[in-house]
Amino acid sequence: MKASELNTLGREELMARLDTAEASLIDLRFKHGTSQLENPLELRRLKRNIARLRTVIREMELGIRKES
Repeated sequence: MKASELNTLGREELMARLDTAEASLIDLRFKHGTSQLENPLELRRLKRNIARLRTVIREMELGIRKES
């Protein structure tokens, strides 16, 4: 997911996606700990997506980015 794609979403949708991504991260960490994770790079991808979501939400709070 690119930051430009996130620009079209509203704050509520961004928050919902952030909650979903954080829940998925918890699940992936559990699988990684029990050696059931097939692709460890999925953790990196998901953490970066969470960072993007948090950045866009914070920019909206500061008024840097417009809310859709």
